[in-house]
Amino acid sequence: MWVAFKVTVGERSGWAVLRVSGELDLVTSPLLRQRVHDEVAEGRHSLVLDLSEVHFCDSSGVGVLIASRRLIRSCRGRLRLILPARGAVEDSHVNRVLGALGVRRLFDVYGDVADAVDGTEPLSA
Repeated sequence: MWVAFKVTVGERSGWAVLRVSGELDLVTSPLLRQRVHDEVAEGRHSLVLDLSEVHFCDSSGVGVLIASRRLIRSCRGRLRLILPARGAVEDSHVNRVLGALGVRRLFDVYGDVADAVDGTEPLSA
């Protein structure tokens, strides 16, 4: 089954919110990388990557997340991730991949956009 990849951009409480859906892999990860770079070029340094509709993420997708974190930090910005809400966050594919690669602790992860932009404490690693 083929799932279309899509990134839509919105704004909420001063945060740029990039909603990502589909599979984040070798083919699609450059698209997300470009969207993040575009937002930073526009002066938006507080980003939420909503991955709640990402069904698959490979190492190239993780690489984009890490590169996005590095870019945002270089601008003294903030990056927050929303992981899939189907069941517990701990059970999401993206969370399992980040944990297996040992990089989950690098990110502030939230259950939804409202918590991410309101400054609620991130979920524990």
